Amino acid sequence: MDFIVTILEQGLIYGILALGVYITYKILDFPDLTVDGSFPLGGAVTALLITNGVNPYLSLAASFAAGALAGICTGLIHVKGKVRDLLSGIIMMTALWTINLYIAGTSNVPLFSQESIFKNDWLERVVPEALTGYTTLLIILILTVIAKVLLDLYLKTKSGYLLRAVGDNPVLVTSLAKDQGNVKIVGLAIANGLVSLAGSAFCQEERVFEISMGTGAIVIGLASVIIGTSLFRKVTIMQATTAVLIGSVIYKACVAVAIRNFQPQAMKLITAVLFLVILIISMERRKKVKTDAGTERNS
Repeated sequence: MDFIVTILEQGLIYGILALGVYITYKILDFPDLTVDGSFPLGGAVTALLITNGVNPYLSLAASFAAGALAGICTGLIHVKGKVRDLLSGIIMMTALWTINLYIAGTSNVPLFSQESIFKNDWLERVVPEALTGYTTLLIILILTVIAKVLLDLYLKTKSGYLLRAVGDNPVLVTSLAKDQGNVKIVGLAIANGLVSLAGSAFCQEERVFEISMGTGAIVIGLASVIIGTSLFRKVTIMQATTAVLIGSVIYKACVAVAIRNFQPQAMKLITAVLFLVILIISMERRKKVKTDAGTERNS
């Protein structure tokens, strides 16, 4: 049972990250590698605030704001600096490594003796003893649902529709007298804000900040998005954001099962191989859909 609970906890935390990657990868069609830097950015901000006595719940908002700022910087480099999208993310990711070290003060900040959103005096008074073992999972679930609902509501606004249009039809955005560059910047800000929020939750759940905690974050996010959107493509009643969250849980479950049968040091290799398999399957499905569509037209 503990194994399943751990998978759900990790899957939902990375699900928030996957929501951010969904915005850049699926909506904006922007290969944003800032993710590998904005994820630990959330952890660095959280470590700084919590060790200085700030309420851990406030660290969530601060982490989102820091991530949004990182996303804005990536957008400005791309839009105003005329730098290619992939290079913009690489530049910002590289810069964030040093920025995160400056914020946290060191590459490793233990938080075992500090209060967190998962363990504090208020929760000990409020949460029934029967639910003590599931407190972390319940809080992560609530946080994930809030992030998902707010994102869904935003995507239904005028700004959200413009965000969708930039990835699908940028000419339409220009015809509406809107600057597609500014829309991209907004999308990158929201995406990296969510990623940084996930980093904050992960840092508090693990009760430690590690400068390398963001390594491979983009791979996890992409895999979660691809799994979710591929598996539930034909389920029209399911929202894409819900599919992405389920995809994240499935991905973490696959990794957890694989790690159980291999040495811990094989985790990165397992992650890479699993992601490669997911990509190949996804590409094969797309080819099949295109082939079927072409056959129907010819007939």
